[in-house]
Amino acid sequence: MKTEKVDVLVIGAGPAGTVAASIINKAGFKVKIVEKLKFPRFVIGESLLPRCMEALTEAGFVEAVKAAGFQEKFGAKFVKNGKICDYLFADQFTPGWNWTWQVPREEFDKILADTVEKMGVPVSYETTVTAIEFNESDSVTTVEDLEGNKSQIEARFIVDGSGYGRVIPRLFNLDKPSNLVPRKTLFTHVVDTKRSMDDEPNRITIIVHKKGIWVWVIPFSNGNTSVGFVGDPEFFKQQQGNNEEQLRALIATEPYLSDRLQDVKMIFEPRVLESWSATSSTFYGDGFVLTGNVTEFLDPVFSSGVTLATVSSQMAAHLVIRTLNGENIDWQKEYTEPMMQGVDTFRSYVMAWYEGTLDTIFFADNQVPNIKSMICSVLAGYVWDTSNPYVKDHKTALQKLARTIDLRDSLIK
Repeated sequence: MKTEKVDVLVIGAGPAGTVAASIINKAGFKVKIVEKLKFPRFVIGESLLPRCMEALTEAGFVEAVKAAGFQEKFGAKFVKNGKICDYLFADQFTPGWNWTWQVPREEFDKILADTVEKMGVPVSYETTVTAIEFNESDSVTTVEDLEGNKSQIEARFIVDGSGYGRVIPRLFNLDKPSNLVPRKTLFTHVVDTKRSMDDEPNRITIIVHKKGIWVWVIPFSNGNTSVGFVGDPEFFKQQQGNNEEQLRALIATEPYLSDRLQDVKMIFEPRVLESWSATSSTFYGDGFVLTGNVTEFLDPVFSSGVTLATVSSQMAAHLVIRTLNGENIDWQKEYTEPMMQGVDTFRSYVMAWYEGTLDTIFFADNQVPNIKSMICSVLAGYVWDTSNPYVKDHKTALQKLARTIDLRDSLIK
């Protein structure tokens, strides 16, 4: 059997894998990526957050992405019963990037993968990992191509950025149930001929359709828009017809969208995803680290996926480099704990969203500007800035604020 030797094997050519591969490659180590699918391939997670720009910059990807002319994103707009709450990233509490992009992921991910290949990192597409054997930190990975040809890759370290594929967790029984309630989405891309830049400038729009049910509206620079309804699977069981009929009927019942998207052309038959939340019992082991969705995927509501993917890979890449250089790394303290800080902050906001706590905050009258800026930083992805009280005290701060608003409003009445 053919055998190849590298310093680092990266599983997955999405944002997590390519960011890690680029940073480790820049440090002078031999890196190889294996990817199960052929690119371009469709995936959701189309609205980025400013914090991921720091990882994309260090990986050397920003200029290539900028050249593609994707829709720039400067904030997030929340809508409920005609009331609007805007968060502009320029107003955020944490210093950092105040803009990012909204991207068709098949194009975006291919740009990252093509760019890392130009840097000298080979990418083997349509290559499936079938087995991994560890000998302390060294490993031998067996892979198989489309023709059934098997080969082996010897590596000093493995970065698993395989996303929903969850390669190492599945091979070594590391999967762990998420504590989030299972949810479902029905979505498509549409030709958005009625989009108005006056009403919807450079930002994502999130609409509260009814309690626990929300809609994403993500415009792209190519004139198309991603639209999806998200909520309890029981809600979708009440809908009649095939996927397209269901989605058109739902759009017709949403006042904010009905006129704009009436009889709109759908780019593809609406698709369904459900029960996506997942986590792992450990984020690292002797000779490997998990990054991106392989560690934990929460929910699409605050577009955290690509940010957690790129930042975890940025963080992990530096620790891998130090490991290969002979340092002893406390992976729990230097990787798992920081990552869980970010994951848990997003988790608190996701739970507060579905519980209705954020409805109270987002659509309150007379919002306090400095508090809004702190929450804006979380929505921008700066969930590691513990100088922000709404990051540091994420488990309690939102509930306290919502109670204060309710009390204030009751006294006014």
